[in-house]
Amino acid sequence: MRRVEISDLVVADIMTQWPETIGVFIAFNLHCIGCPIAVFHTLSDVADEHGTPLDALRLAIEDAIRLSETIGGPARARRR
Repeated sequence: MRRVEISDLVVADIMTQWPETIGVFIAFNLHCIGCPIAVFHTLSDVADEHGTPLDALRLAIEDAIRLSETIGGPARARRR
């Protein structure tokens, strides 16, 4: 099975699946939150469109995801 490359995912899916990445988009001065194009643009598209270095953006997104999984752990269903 092929590992999904974060750069190939659309921005809306990244922010939905990993809400902690929203701060990264804000830090890079990318206003993807609420943008109607976010459901079409991949991370690569956003970097190209806004003149943002893709490698730096991708690493920051991956770091935010990794940090959230380290601190909070993977999402689990609550047990009663």
